[in-house]
Amino acid sequence: QVQLVESGGGLVQPGGSLRLSCAASGFTFSQYAMGWYRQAPGKQRELVAVITRVGFTNYADSVKGRFTIYRNNAKNTVYLQMNSLKPEDTAVYYCNANSIVEYWGQGTQVTVSS
Repeated sequence: QVQLVESGGGLVQPGGSLRLSCAASGFTFSQYAMGWYRQAPGKQRELVAVITRVGFTNYADSVKGRFTIYRNNAKNTVYLQMNSLKPEDTAVYYCNANSIVEYWGQGTQVTVSS
């Protein structure tokens, strides 16, 4: 059974940091590109960051220089380190695994507010 379980979301003040984790199981993690997406209320889901099987990364322009995606294949986990958070980063963040098939997690809420 495939599972992507996100954790690490919460409420943080502007300028603060959070680290999201996505623990994967039920598929060969190392063979999948992994990504983080987010969806704010009333908006479409958008790509935040992606990391390929071999570690190449790509980021949305809005998060470049503030967010870092990385993976630990030994732990079947992908992370998103988020620094200098802004209110516009508020959204539900989803983990994605992409290869021949695609899997999604249930999402974790990130709220940036004073």
